[in-house]
Amino acid sequence: MRIYLSRPHMSGHEERRVAEAFASNFVAPLGPQLDAFEAAMRDYLGADVHCVALSSGSAALHLALRIAGVGPGDEVWISSMTFAGGIFPVNYLGASPRFFDLDPASWTIDTARLSGELAKAAAENRLPKAIVPTDLYGQSVDLDTLESLAARYGVRLIVDSAESLGATFGNGRKAGTGGDAAILSFNGNKIITTSGGGMLVTRHEHWADEARFLATQARDPAPHYEHSTYGYNYRLSNICAAIGLGQMAVLDDRVARRRQIFARYREALAGPGIGFMPEPGDRRATRWLTAITIDPAQAGTDRESVRLALLAQGIEARPLWKPMHMQPLYRGAPYHGEGVDERLFETGLCLPSGSDMTEAQIDEVIGHIRALTG
Repeated sequence: MRIYLSRPHMSGHEERRVAEAFASNFVAPLGPQLDAFEAAMRDYLGADVHCVALSSGSAALHLALRIAGVGPGDEVWISSMTFAGGIFPVNYLGASPRFFDLDPASWTIDTARLSGELAKAAAENRLPKAIVPTDLYGQSVDLDTLESLAARYGVRLIVDSAESLGATFGNGRKAGTGGDAAILSFNGNKIITTSGGGMLVTRHEHWADEARFLATQARDPAPHYEHSTYGYNYRLSNICAAIGLGQMAVLDDRVARRRQIFARYREALAGPGIGFMPEPGDRRATRWLTAITIDPAQAGTDRESVRLALLAQGIEARPLWKPMHMQPLYRGAPYHGEGVDERLFETGLCLPSGSDMTEAQIDEVIGHIRALTG
C-alpha cells in the first residue's frame, strides 16, 4: 500500500454536514454551512477577527494584497522559502517581490535581517507596501517582532499561515491571527481540508467586508448587475464549507497526531547527520510535515538518495520548498540572506506525516531510512 506524504483524513462528521447542505438545497456558492464554517473558525482562533472563506489560500493572499493597496511598481517583502501560491499573487497585481532568508533557529523569516533592511529602506524612502512572512511547515513566525516592525514603519503585514492552522505563538496565541490579515489553506494535504479552499482572517472589519465584495464579482447593490470595479469568483462553495465544518471538530486531534508522528521520527532517527526543524520555546508547531535535514558527510547518504529509496518502496517524500529566489521565474530578484534556505533545500526532506498514518507505516518509513543512514 502506498504511503502518501499527507493525504486527506476524513472524520465522519463531514458526511452529515454535507447531507444537511443537500437536504436544504444550499448547493450554490453561499449558504448556512459557509456562515457556520466562518463562525467556527473565528471561535477557534479565539481572537477579535473576521473570517472570509475563499476558494484557495492564494485567492486569500491575492485579496489581502489588493485590499492593502499593493499595485504596479510596489515591492512586497516576502519569505523566499515558500510555496509558489504564496508569491504568485504579488505578480497578479504587477508588484515585485524582495526575498528574505530564514532564521536557522526557527526556519521562519529572519526578523533581525528584515529590521535592518527596513531601516535602510526608510532612510532611502523605498519602504515596501507589504510584508508577507511564511509560517513554514506549521511553525508560526515571530508575530510580536513582525507586528512591531510593521507598526514602526507603517507597512502592512500579511501573514501566510497556510501551513500552520493549529499552531501557537507566545502565550497561546493561535497562528492565523497575526498582522493586518492572515492566510489559511484547506488544500487536500493540509491539517484539515475542504477539498480545496482557503480563508482570509483579519482584525479589520472593513477588510473582511471588502474581501467578500471582491470575492463575489464585485457586484454593487442594485436589482441588476452593476459594477464600479472588477472582482473575482473567489468565494468558497457551501458544500466545501460543509466539509470544513466537519473537519473543525477534529482539528486539535489532527495536530496532536502529527506532533506524535514527528516525535516518533525524531526518537527513531536522531543520530549523526540527521536534523529536524527546530521549535523555539515560545512556539508550538503543528508539524504539518516532519521536515528533516541530511548531512551527507555524517549520515553516509544524501537527501536525494533517501527520497529515491523511499519512492522505490511506494513511499512519498518531498524535498523542502525550493527558495523562490532560486526559481527561474525570479532570477535576479533582490534577495537578503546568507543562504540558510538554500542549504535547507539542498539537504532537507519532508517525510510522510498524514494524521491517518498507522504505526506500522511509520515504522516502515523509519526502517528504510535507518537502512541507509545506519
